[in-house]
Amino acid sequence: MDDIKTQPKTSSIGSICVYCGASDSVNAIYIRLAEALGRELAGRSIRLVYGGGGVGLMGACARSANDAGGEVLGIMPRFLLAKERVFTDVEHRIVEDMHTRKMMMFEEADAFIVLPGGIGTLEEAVEILSWARLGLHAKPMAFLDEDGFWQPFFELIERIIAGGFIPETFRDALVHSTTPQDAITALEDRRVVIDL
Repeated sequence: MDDIKTQPKTSSIGSICVYCGASDSVNAIYIRLAEALGRELAGRSIRLVYGGGGVGLMGACARSANDAGGEVLGIMPRFLLAKERVFTDVEHRIVEDMHTRKMMMFEEADAFIVLPGGIGTLEEAVEILSWARLGLHAKPMAFLDEDGFWQPFFELIERIIAGGFIPETFRDALVHSTTPQDAITALEDRRVVIDL
């Protein structure tokens, strides 16, 4: 009976790509959220695919997932090795440029979670949403924060929809969650269907 209780929860999603900040100079609540997400991914036997760094939210999420026995794949462009300090305790691939990194992260993932981050995080998320808008994939995305960090982004999406630039069905491509559990559950329940 005890063996049954300790078995990890399984998911219909095999891999989730996490986009997030690579700065150590952030509010500790964001680091704790990244750690909680890493543990939750490991607990559900979902592989973490991420940018390969050992710093900021990236490093926190990867270390937490690895420490909890989860599978982790980091993908790092060569020119960022010194800045983002590849996390060598997990499987990692060194690529030549950002385009290769982003494409490989996309190909290795079944879904995406966006933690708080800066311009690079936003750029990665928006590119994936743009590809969904063009009908190039149907992989769902969740934005995850506990303090409303991403609320202005969702307000902007509503303005874009109201302006007629994207259809209302675009809302189906993304969710806004406040816990790792809710984010992953929402991704498991979603498949993106967007009018072109």
